[in-house]
Amino acid sequence: MDKPIRSGCPINLTLETLGDRWSLIIIRDIMFGNRRHYRDLLNHSEEGIASNILADRLKKLTSKGLLSARSDPSHKQKTIYSLTEPAIQLVPLLVQMGAWGRRYTPVTRELSIRAQLLEEGGPAMWEAFMAELRSLHLGAAAPARSVIEELTSAYRAALGG
Repeated sequence: MDKPIRSGCPINLTLETLGDRWSLIIIRDIMFGNRRHYRDLLNHSEEGIASNILADRLKKLTSKGLLSARSDPSHKQKTIYSLTEPAIQLVPLLVQMGAWGRRYTPVTRELSIRAQLLEEGGPAMWEAFMAELRSLHLGAAAPARSVIEELTSAYRAALGG
C-alpha cells in the first residue's frame, strides 16, 4: 500500500517517487552502465549497495513505473530490468545533478567525464541519449548517433590517462 501524499508539490512528489539516493543510483547504473540484471547491479555498484536494499529498490522502482522487469530468456531465474519512458525522461535532471556535483563537490575526473560531456552537449545531446535509451529499453528504432559510445569512450580515456 502506498503512503498518503503529503502535498501536491511537484518537487515533493518527485522526491517521494524517487525516494532516496539508492533509487537514483540504480537508475544511473542502468542508464549509463547498461546494468540490466540484479547481479550486475549488485557486483558493479561503486557505492556498494547492500543486496537487500537493491532488491527492495528494484521492486519499488518497478511498482512506481520507472523500471519494467521481464524474465531473461537465456536464464529462467534471471530478470532483465529496463527503463520506462518516465525513467528515460530523468536524463535532463540527472545531467543537471551531475553538473551541480562537478561544480560543488570533489569529483574524480573519470567519474565526472560523462557528466561534463552531457552538460557541454546540451539538450541536443540529451535528446540523442534519450532516443538511444528508448532503442535499448523500449524497442524503438536505433538512432544514428550513439551517445553511449561517446560517453563510454570518454570514460575509458579518463581511466587510462
